[in-house]
Amino acid sequence: MVLSPADKTNIKAAWDKVGAHAGDYGAEALERMFLSFPTTKTYFPHFDLSHGSAQVKGHGKKVGDALGNAVAHMDDLPGALSALSDLHAYKLRVDPVNFKLLGHCLLVTLARHYPGDFSPALQASLDKFLSHVTWALASSYR
Repeated sequence: MVLSPADKTNIKAAWDKVGAHAGDYGAEALERMFLSFPTTKTYFPHFDLSHGSAQVKGHGKKVGDALGNAVAHMDDLPGALSALSDLHAYKLRVDPVNFKLLGHCLLVTLARHYPGDFSPALQASLDKFLSHVTWALASSYR
């Protein structure tokens, strides 16, 4: 599944709209993931996972920053995300299925914030992009 030029244009345009809200949307997606998929909480035993906690907001910012980096390096996701992949595989030992779950929750979050912009074409482009991000993050597990 290759990102077409149209996909890349859609992704960049969507991320331009997200802009400074990336950390907030990352935190919202994390909260949504914890509520929808409670087993994902096991990787955050030291976090206050309550709504609006500083720790979830802080991690949401990391998620948003990582995705911004991924958008900026769409043509080299494995290179751009290699350190993050290594961290999650070797130190944190996070099940890579969680990347897919978080990606799904991020799609829902973006659709909620941008209902007028969230066309089927945009959803398909973002879904493909997040699948590529998931693959790149899981690359250290292979």
